[in-house]
Amino acid sequence: MNVSALARRHRLSRSTLLYYDRIGLLRPGGRSPSGYRDYSAGDEERLRQICLYRSAGLSLAGIRGLLGAPRRELAAALEQQVFELSAQIDALRARQHLIVGLLRKPRILERAGVMSRKTWTELLRASGFSDEDMRRWHLDFERLEPRRHQRFLEFLGLSPAEVRTIRGWARSPRRSR
Repeated sequence: MNVSALARRHRLSRSTLLYYDRIGLLRPGGRSPSGYRDYSAGDEERLRQICLYRSAGLSLAGIRGLLGAPRRELAAALEQQVFELSAQIDALRARQHLIVGLLRKPRILERAGVMSRKTWTELLRASGFSDEDMRRWHLDFERLEPRRHQRFLEFLGLSPAEVRTIRGWARSPRRSR
């Protein structure tokens, strides 16, 4: 298959495939009698992997190191990507809350589909949770999964002080009564 056909098939530009060839990421398996690049089924499979890893947000340099690497290296790289995405999401969420604070329009978060403390509380109340049920929910969450409890409270857009307060009384339930 020639470069143009392969590019069309994978919704890439011809120049992208030429660039991949130039940096050694995807070299054609051969050349046609007239000297054109000729990609094999194996080359196309390699391109599928490249496209998949690019969709996962991996860099071309990272992909080059992963193609043909042991499965554990790929798993480690993908796990690292998950952590990097989480950090980016947290940063974007913080920026979102900053903008909402500057605008002084907390309702924008609801219209944007962001879970807030108010939305979460309303959802629990609609499910029949009492104040005591919600308190017990926090106690159990803190006891079983303290890091996740912290992240969840941050996800709701609570300030660091509010997160400390909730986690504090959830750690020592007797004093919070």
